[in-house]
Amino acid sequence: QVQLVESGGGLVQAGGSLKLACAASGHTFRNYAMGWFRQAPGKEREFVAAISYGGGRTTYEDSVKGRFTISRDNAKNTLYLQMNSLKPEDTAVYYCALGNRAWISDQYDTWGQGTQVTVSS
Repeated sequence: QVQLVESGGGLVQAGGSLKLACAASGHTFRNYAMGWFRQAPGKEREFVAAISYGGGRTTYEDSVKGRFTISRDNAKNTLYLQMNSLKPEDTAVYYCALGNRAWISDQYDTWGQGTQVTVSS
């Protein structure tokens, strides 16, 4: 069974950058699409970005396009989210998730525990 562990969250000023990482255990990581989601206090969890199994295709939520970049290193079983030009509204707990198919879809089976990102104004 794959386990996901996020890291890299923290407190940053508006306009700053953070890079999140999601380390996956298990040999199936490279076979499946991956995604990042976030949940702000009092709000539902929302999609942020996703990447196909080989990294060739990506998709982003509109509010993060041009600021966030999702990537993966299958040799290291690690998913990344580079976040630039951060805004206070990006404050949330960020979760990585493992899809259940190679290409990007809305189906995710395994979730990490989350990492807090706080952007101060």
